[in-house]
Amino acid sequence: MQDVPLVLPHFVGRAEQLFADKEIVTATGAGRERTVYGAWGERVHRLGGALDELGISEAGRVATFAWNTARHLELYFAAPCTGRVLHTLNIRLFPEQLTYIVNHAEDEVIFVDRSLVALLWPLVPTFSTVKHIVVMDDGKGEVPNPDGGSGPRLHDYEDLLAAADPVAFKVDDENRAASMCYTSGTTGNPKGVVYSHRSTFLHTLGCMTAGSLGVAEPDRILPVVPMFHANAWGLAHAAVASGATLVMPGPDLSAPSLAALIEEERVTIAAGVPTIWMGVLPELEGRDTSSLRAIPCGGSAVPRSLSEGYRLQTGLPILQAWGMTETSPIASVGHIKSTIDAQLDDEGRADLRTGVGQPSIGVEARIARPGDDEALAWDGEASGELQVRGSWIAAAYYNDERSPQSFTADGWLKTGDVATIDSHGYIRLVDRTKDVIKSGGEWISSVELENELMGHPAVAEAAVIGVAHEKWAERPLACVVLRPGAEATKEELLEWLAPRVAKWWLPDEVEFVDEIPKTSVGKFSKKDLRAKFEGYVLP
Repeated sequence: MQDVPLVLPHFVGRAEQLFADKEIVTATGAGRERTVYGAWGERVHRLGGALDELGISEAGRVATFAWNTARHLELYFAAPCTGRVLHTLNIRLFPEQLTYIVNHAEDEVIFVDRSLVALLWPLVPTFSTVKHIVVMDDGKGEVPNPDGGSGPRLHDYEDLLAAADPVAFKVDDENRAASMCYTSGTTGNPKGVVYSHRSTFLHTLGCMTAGSLGVAEPDRILPVVPMFHANAWGLAHAAVASGATLVMPGPDLSAPSLAALIEEERVTIAAGVPTIWMGVLPELEGRDTSSLRAIPCGGSAVPRSLSEGYRLQTGLPILQAWGMTETSPIASVGHIKSTIDAQLDDEGRADLRTGVGQPSIGVEARIARPGDDEALAWDGEASGELQVRGSWIAAAYYNDERSPQSFTADGWLKTGDVATIDSHGYIRLVDRTKDVIKSGGEWISSVELENELMGHPAVAEAAVIGVAHEKWAERPLACVVLRPGAEATKEELLEWLAPRVAKWWLPDEVEFVDEIPKTSVGKFSKKDLRAKFEGYVLP
């Protein structure tokens, strides 16, 4: 067999040659901008020339601070296809975390949307390796006047492209770094994961398999999941590779805007985190959503009530998937296999969908006893830390002495998730290792309590944390956000939970709050909740 490297220029070439007439749509404040892969590909080659003109080094890090747009997609490919490394910066990280990752990655240039310049510009003096700031005009926001000092040079994106000559792409080493992304850093500094051309190529093929997301040329894909978070779940690469139409939401991620995009652009795949889909669901009422064929959702556990709400509204339940920055990210997808589906009714299917499905092709999974990494039985009962390995799963963090803490001696990634796996290989996440509640020596799943609470018609959001208890060491405290105009008491919520969970799991207290704090990627921030209720002791 021929030894042809698995590299990203192949995807750009396919898009240009085979799908030149297929669209990329970007929602902007002034309307929807439309281009096609043929014109987009020419700009990608020209952007490669612009990187040369800027003097970005052979393996230089090219950072982005941007929304989901066609321009951001140009950077997704121009950087790695010229041998550089794309580094997507999370726009929602704390300032000190942004400074850390820009300096740790040694970024040489940052491409920033004009609407985000105000967030980035105050931090520019703290960046030690950045030589250039390139502004992409998305219609709003002020661009400061450079002071002419020793700081980074300021450029306009379109001016750079207009002045650059297109370059040919050639990458010979499939193990060369293609991109990097840092974890959201819930504890300590974020950790960097470097993706190779080979790992990205294989992950893309994985996304295109029917047992995963099944991305194909006829699809019209709406990646609500940010391009700055875990490779946009692989959808940006898979769309280019397959010739699928991309519908980029831009900066407006409001529920009415997303619902309009789904209906008017005839979206077939719409992917986002649960908090996004909670807001969008009521906006879909009365709209034509018949084009949809999959609603992938991940980032945190999908409440049963949310998935069933979509099934009743659109005919499609949420397609729950699981992964991490470290897994590129897709590592499991919640399809129901035919032999099981034939045995289940709607209630049984809804219950199974609260898990995260079977491992994706190319991924191996196990649950292990923390400490000794001894593999546990796939019986649906034993719970342990979920560990995974595969061709698109990280083997270490970038230049980080914490790496040994997250990988086993035999090379498996310790995910930090507590899970069970049944005899069919279906993974059910019980909790995060740091969030599990240990009461009287027994584990209580905060995730399961949250899912059941969010099934109550009056509850919009619920997060459960462990707080100190004089007798049991720790007991669950439920933090609940009620739906607008709805009412519920502690007693009513506990009565709702009573037939659904073990009696000793019932929260000892319910706190009604205005909102649940979120992390930079939209997950419930248990760390902030624990800080809020620090010193809270149950009698």
